[in-house]
Amino acid sequence: MKTFFVACAVFIMTTLNTFAAEVGDDGLHKAPWMRDTFKDLAEDLAEANADGKRLMVMIEQRGCIYCKKMHEEVFPAKEITSYITDNYFVVQINMFGDVEVTDFDSTVLPEKNMVKKWGVLFTPTILFFPEDVSTDTSAVLAAVATMPGAFSRSTTFDLLNWVVGKGYDGDESFQKYHARKVGDRSK
Repeated sequence: MKTFFVACAVFIMTTLNTFAAEVGDDGLHKAPWMRDTFKDLAEDLAEANADGKRLMVMIEQRGCIYCKKMHEEVFPAKEITSYITDNYFVVQINMFGDVEVTDFDSTVLPEKNMVKKWGVLFTPTILFFPEDVSTDTSAVLAAVATMPGAFSRSTTFDLLNWVVGKGYDGDESFQKYHARKVGDRSK
């Protein structure tokens, strides 16, 4: 009987560890689809465009329970991981970091100051960008969509699709698009 309980405990520990997201030296969660760049948004956008992908900037912080939720429960879903990998160029910004970020408007500030400039208060916050951004526009104004906080798999997946499909240029708001997709899935 003791062997059975030990085997169960090992199984549970192994299973739990498979869902734990990798955390870097900076305390932020790391995913294989994140890019390590110089955090020059104009350069990142150009590289995203060259790869045929959309630029997505994720603002996170050490110890963020909502970031953990996204990295352990939402992003690992096969359809979400595949969709991000195939369609997005992802740059991570540390809400309290000191690495310099160059905004589209050429402002250069440490991550923590850039996040203040953008008025971002919560983590995670994800900014999605169009293919073209004016050089006199700040990222927060250029974003075609912003996802502040942790959302379910279906909401996240729908937003990723809505941005790639340029739903922001159409007549169907994201909320209506998402409601329609939820309805389609329930049929």
